[in-house]
Amino acid sequence: MAKKKEKRPFKGENINVFTDDYTVVDIETTGLSPEFEEIIEIGAIRVREGKETERFSELIKPEKAISPFITNLTGISNEMVQNAREAKEVLSDFREFLGDDVIVGHNVNFDVDFLYDHCAKRELAPLSNNYIDTLKVSRRVLTSLHHHRLSDLAEYYSVSYEGAHRAVNDCAITNCCYRRLFDRE
Repeated sequence: MAKKKEKRPFKGENINVFTDDYTVVDIETTGLSPEFEEIIEIGAIRVREGKETERFSELIKPEKAISPFITNLTGISNEMVQNAREAKEVLSDFREFLGDDVIVGHNVNFDVDFLYDHCAKRELAPLSNNYIDTLKVSRRVLTSLHHHRLSDLAEYYSVSYEGAHRAVNDCAITNCCYRRLFDRE
């Protein structure tokens, strides 16, 4: 029998409400599994009353080399991260930046799970923030779209997709799409 994945006991919940105060979050990783892969970049944009107020953007030095595939996808090379700070330091600063904010992201469960697991691995407090997933909202609101990737939403809303697959750039794209999904711009 397949081993059932353990629930993350303090993980926040997906909420489907609009808020004007939140932090958009995106990460870049060395792969898809929080258990075996690493975070190499964290980006976040704090929004208050619908306006961007502050950004967090930092590369993280991984323990293993970044593959050519990931470098090609993200533009993040081994040379770029060789002098970056270690994950525990960056995660700690990110947690302080994030505070208790609601997290907004596209397919955000991926990011939240990675961040939760990597905080736990480094004995940092669990990531318990609630979150809003623009992927799930778009599936409910934009039923005519065949795909709901961030690139599809950006195209639908005429949002520039330039610089995608870098964390803070993806945050900016997601923020524009989030606000449009809820007809706030």
